[in-house]
Amino acid sequence: MSADTVLEPAEVHPAVERQEQKVSGFRDPTTESTGVKWTLIAIAVAFLLLVLFLPLYAVFTEALRRGVGVALEAISDPDALSAVRLTLLIAAISVPFNLVFGVAAAWAIAKFEFKGKAFLTTLIDLPFSVSPVIAGLVYILLFGAGSVLGPVFNSWGIQILFAVPGVVLATIFVTFPFVARELIPLMQHQGTGDEEAALSLGASGWQAFWHVTLPNIKWGLLYGVLLCNARAMGEFGAVSVVSGRLRGETVTMPLHVEILYNEYNFVAAFAVAALLALLALVTLVLKALLERVYSRDHAARSGH
Repeated sequence: MSADTVLEPAEVHPAVERQEQKVSGFRDPTTESTGVKWTLIAIAVAFLLLVLFLPLYAVFTEALRRGVGVALEAISDPDALSAVRLTLLIAAISVPFNLVFGVAAAWAIAKFEFKGKAFLTTLIDLPFSVSPVIAGLVYILLFGAGSVLGPVFNSWGIQILFAVPGVVLATIFVTFPFVARELIPLMQHQGTGDEEAALSLGASGWQAFWHVTLPNIKWGLLYGVLLCNARAMGEFGAVSVVSGRLRGETVTMPLHVEILYNEYNFVAAFAVAALLALLALVTLVLKALLERVYSRDHAARSGH
């Protein structure tokens, strides 16, 4: 080797370079200091305490302020029981409807190409951008006394507004994006390879859906159903407009809480609100369990 030969510096692996930077005192730009990390955690915990835990604590405290017996008496009131039954009925009707619609819409959007696909996706997101009160007013315009459809249904002996069908329609409107919105990105990520393989082996379209598509989306589907159910039980705005607030007939649990509160029956109002909060907490527990099961199932399929 001659004296004029220039030696090129050896390439350094990025991991080694980062380690050398740490040793030499340089901070890795992808990490934060301990102080910043704990400050962010403290802000998140304080926010949760302020907007979630303290309101829940206040609800249960007010509900039990005069004792458990008074709270149970308020919940066992005939109007309260009617509101509970109607709330569960509305959820039992709207959730299966949205399950079928969500699966069909997600399957069409994720698995096929067609004109109007973007427009259909926009329509699915519409209830997220429209106030529930506006949705209720839309049904007033569609099925009111001065509308075209209202007198037709009335002539058939079917009452939509200020009856259970109107409450069901309003609830379906505000909840139908939840299942579809959970499934669309999941099915787009999975692609169409599994279904095409099943069809190439002689399976029919229904068999491919039942034995391939549905097992692949089962956890996302259950997750969307839980969110849909939680919103259906807690909906207030749209239901308030179309229900007429007829006690024992069209009053759901959120409406019953407002009626009791406006009547200055605070203990009963908070007792029913506590029951509604318990139903929401049960939904959250089921959601956490579902996420844990999904994580285990995904890890098992990945071989980790």
